[in-house]
Amino acid sequence: MSKQMLLLKNATIRSMSDALCAQYKANTFEGSILIGNGKILEVAPQITLPSSANCEVMDVNHNLVMPGIIEAHCHMGITEEKKGQEGDDCNETVTPITPMLRAIDAINTMDAAFHDAVQAGITAANIGPGSSNVVGGQFAVVKTSGRRIDDLIVKFPSAMKVAFGENPKVNYAGLDTSPVTRMAIAGMLRNELAKARHYLSNKQEPYSLHYEAWRPVFEQKIPLKAHVHRVDDIFTAIRIAKEFGLRMTLDHCSEGHLIAEELAFEGFPAIVGPDMSSRNKIEVQNVAFKTAGILSKAGVMVSITTDHPVSLIQSLPLCVGLSVKHGLDLEEGYRALTIHAAKICGVADRLGSLEKGKDADIAVFDGNPMEIFTNTLMTIIDGKVVYRNKAVRERRG
Repeated sequence: MSKQMLLLKNATIRSMSDALCAQYKANTFEGSILIGNGKILEVAPQITLPSSANCEVMDVNHNLVMPGIIEAHCHMGITEEKKGQEGDDCNETVTPITPMLRAIDAINTMDAAFHDAVQAGITAANIGPGSSNVVGGQFAVVKTSGRRIDDLIVKFPSAMKVAFGENPKVNYAGLDTSPVTRMAIAGMLRNELAKARHYLSNKQEPYSLHYEAWRPVFEQKIPLKAHVHRVDDIFTAIRIAKEFGLRMTLDHCSEGHLIAEELAFEGFPAIVGPDMSSRNKIEVQNVAFKTAGILSKAGVMVSITTDHPVSLIQSLPLCVGLSVKHGLDLEEGYRALTIHAAKICGVADRLGSLEKGKDADIAVFDGNPMEIFTNTLMTIIDGKVVYRNKAVRERRG
């Protein structure tokens, strides 16, 4: 990595940092950001460089500069666009319990969706297996620009995927094997968790990659990532997580608005969506853009998902914008795109806000990214400019 620093000046900075917002008494302020060795070195209204500094200075002309957007739940690079069955590695649909599967072994960074993400100012994504299995495997938070997945990992594993409701039932129906009911899904997950807990507490057990995959879950380093749409499935997921004392995120949470107060009391965060897709299953009949706002107002930490490729990855800011249109507070919309997504994914120590010491993952927009006519002007990942919007620059002369 180059040792040359980069200074973004004349920026309208939306830092998403509570400390900086309190310091400057505003959610946005005019200022500069100094970057070096892939990290943010300073964020301030004025930054004075020593005359000897080896620094590129870039005037962003008072456009909006904010943390790179984070997609908290998707299947980018695992279910590849335009490649059909050959590019679909999302679900191992032959056995319902597969905790040892690792997203990083299936993510193809050459999937066109990665480029689309970068163009939308999305700098990181939480990617993993689908929901056909009761236990799908391990998610990973990765950067969106680069060729070798090993170099893009921010956190692995970042979550353990589990699924309730319609998808596991439909996948295994007619195969003469469980699960074919919601009772079986819950029972199989409990049985798996009990076996994993026994293995992890018994040093005499022979080594098992299958059960070792559960170690960070029981050590509470990562959450269960629960695919839940209906109210009953949401409560079943909560019941099981509490039985075993585990962290969990409620992914999709499509009927969460019907039980918002209860979910706020339970304290599990929600990753809402994809609301831009059709209601093509029975369990998503109550999908609505209002869900995020109702949950947020009740006190639930909320992020938004496209569930790419269910909805396209580049539509993420617009999905949040539609949630704002239907009741989500605007500032909560910005948090859903950045710091809340980072916290929910367990990477807020590196991503989600513009603060000294964090990764220099930055997006520059000519307006609110949640509005349809806003352009991404520049995307920076690890201090490197990975996208510039030449078309906008040429139109403006």
